[in-house]
This record gives sequence, C-alpha cells and structure tokens, in this order.
Amino acid sequence: MCAVVGVFNVKNASKVAYYALFAMQHRGQEATGITSSDGKRLYTKKSKGLVNDVFSDESIFDFLQGSKAIGHNRYSTAGSNSLEDAQPIDAKYLLGEISVVHNGNLINKDEVREKLIKEGAIFQSDMDTENIIHLIARSQKESLEERIMEALDDIKGAYCIIIQSRTKMFVVRDKYGVRPLSLGKFPNGGYIVASETCAFDLVGAEFVRDVNPGEMLIFRKGEEPESIQVYEPDPRPCAFEYIYFARPDSVIDGKTVYETRVKMGMQLARENPVDADIVLPVPDSGIAAALGYAKESGIPFENAIVRNHYVGRTFIEPIQEMRDLKVRLKLSPIKSIIKDKKVVIIDDSLVRGTTSRQIVKMLKDAGAKEVHFKLASPQIKHPCKYGIDTPSYEELISANLSDEEIKEKIGADSLSFLSLEGLVKSLGKDRKYSLVSFDGEYFIK
Repeated sequence: MCAVVGVFNVKNASKVAYYALFAMQHRGQEATGITSSDGKRLYTKKSKGLVNDVFSDESIFDFLQGSKAIGHNRYSTAGSNSLEDAQPIDAKYLLGEISVVHNGNLINKDEVREKLIKEGAIFQSDMDTENIIHLIARSQKESLEERIMEALDDIKGAYCIIIQSRTKMFVVRDKYGVRPLSLGKFPNGGYIVASETCAFDLVGAEFVRDVNPGEMLIFRKGEEPESIQVYEPDPRPCAFEYIYFARPDSVIDGKTVYETRVKMGMQLARENPVDADIVLPVPDSGIAAALGYAKESGIPFENAIVRNHYVGRTFIEPIQEMRDLKVRLKLSPIKSIIKDKKVVIIDDSLVRGTTSRQIVKMLKDAGAKEVHFKLASPQIKHPCKYGIDTPSYEELISANLSDEEIKEKIGADSLSFLSLEGLVKSLGKDRKYSLVSFDGEYFIK
C-alpha cells in the first residue's frame, strides 16, 4: 500500500507531485521521493521520512526542474526500510534515462530476480520494483513502449506502475486492478495520475476516470494520452482499500470510500445488534462505520475518543514495540461521556489485536460499564500477497484464536465481526473483489 503520482505537461510539476504526495501521506510514511524531467534529463530527490520533512527546503524544487514528474510514498511490503529501498528508482540505459515508481507487490519477484542475477544483473536494493528497471534495460526491443510490454509479461502480482523517461510517461495497472489508480486533468490541459482521487482535490485537477485494469496510458507532449489495453481486464479491487487504507473523501473504482464505510457499519448493526447506551468510533478510520452502526441501530453516536493526529497510524509502523507505545500516545477517552455507559466501540478491522486490547482497557479505566467491540470487516485469517503488510499467519490474531478467545484476550464483554457476505453486500455485488485476507483465495498465481 504505497502512493504513486505522475504529473505531465504541468508547470512546476515537482511541486504538484509534492502536494499530491502530501494528500496521500496516509498510504506510506517510511520514505518519499520525486523524479522530474525537463525533457533533457531526469532529476531525483528521495529520502526516508514524511513528505513535508523531505521536501522542506524550497531550493529542492529549483533542482527538480521540468513539466513532468513522478512521485512515491513508501509503505514497505517488499524490501527493507532503508534509503536504497526508497522510490523512485532511476537508471541510465541504452535508450537514455528512466525512473520508476510502483504500488503493489510482485509475487514472483524472487524468481525473476534470481534469473536476472544469473544473467549478470547487479541489484542496488531489495525491492521488487528494481526488477522492472532491469527487465526494461535488458530487453532487446527497439522502443521503450515495447520494452515495458515485454517486462510486463515477466512479472506477476498486483501493481500500479508509472515510468518516466525524459520526454514521455507510461502508466500501467495490472489486469485485476487490485490497487487503485485514477486519471485527472488540469484546466490548462496537463494531466495527473494518482493512487487516490483526494490528491486531485488538493491540486485543482478534475477527475477524468479510473485507469482500467490491464491498461497502459502513454503521455507524449502535445498529445492526448494514448490508451492500450495490454491485458483483458478481470477486476478485483482490494476490499481493504475501502475498509481501511484509502482516505474517506477518495472515490475508488466509482465508489465513495466514506459512503461504503457507512454501509459497512449499517450492515454490522443488522448482523450484530446489542443493548448499549452509546456508539463510539476508533478514530479515524472507524468513524464512518460507527455512524452507520448508530444510524441503523438507533443507539446515539458519541465521538468520545480523541486522537492525537501528530502520531502516525499504528498499523503501518513496522516495529511492534513502537506500535504499543503509539497506541497510548495516540488515543485518549472523554471520561464524562463514557462513565457508567454500556459502550459499543467500532473499529475498521482487527489485525494483531494490540490496539484493540488497549482500547478496551482504556474505556474500562474511563468507567465504561460494558465494552462491546464490533469490527466493520470479517476476520483477517490470511496474509495478503498483494501489497498489505501481513506477511505471516503468526501475526494475525484471527488465524490463531477463535472469536471467543479473542474476546477474552482483549478484555471485551462481546466481540463480533461483519460477515464476509455482509462486506460484499456493502461493497456492492456489481463486481468481484480481492478478499484474500478473509477467504484465502489467492487468485493471482
């Protein structure tokens, strides 16, 4: 779950990319980077840290010249948390210079890397993204477009890829459309491609459409984007984008994230009613579902847990010890609202159980008479190979404990999950979804 952005034929493109990455900071906090082009050469700046910290010096944008730029916020699912694994990745090769950003996960990365190393390739990072650079550089095809096409035939997985050359930009989404990617247009005719539509709102671009699963877009100066349907689409957008990852104001594959989360909460209330006094959300991603639960159940909604927004999201911190500390730093109850109340607490999902256990304790310490924990998604029982950082069954509490055992472990008076059928109903039955975390159906092989 990273963020990618591409900006084409726009004045000060690197600044536009910066603001887009700022809007999508929630998709990755470990590192960020931008490559720009003035038509003659590429310029890259990347570093570990948040967008606002890495690009705090105005002089950086004097260096990142040109009307074309691509950018990336890193959330590690492959590779390590090091500067070498920050993106974009750029290289010089036979046809000139290219730079690549990638959101997703290539499931055959080890196989491809081993083959490339045997053929003499030298890798500078642990990322699957670097495979793409090597495949393009080593191709014998005459044009960059043909080289990219050939590289795509060698990779498998969920991916949104943006490739910047000195004069062109190439955008590719895998045939399943697992990770989101949308196209926007500026009033002056320039274009932007980004992981989420919330980036368009900030930079003043108008949403045009989603990049189709299996589609390649080619941007050339003075021309409308060329569309090539490389693969027959078989859409399977990731349900977790709607549950947790995406910003609520984004629209993903035609569905507003906020409205979808409200529907999940309403369905959760139908499936799991309870006698309680108030409904509380775990901020921020549980708010919409909690509103839906309150609306459907008739139990009053109270926003009685305050979040410190200067502390990052606990789920995407890579070190367990930091997660434990950040839960305590991050959330604080309003005791006067909670005291002597039977509380329904709504969260988006339950992954490791760390946050849930501490929230229940916090509410009971604040005087709650009962705490009923409700999750607006099914039990997460399987690791995702398509860009979510749940690499092993050992880390997933629902893969190892029953619902009753989890209830006891987190100290709640009751525990319930949205059913898989309820999730699909909330998302809409107009298409299939990537539900691998819940059903273990690994459809990309």
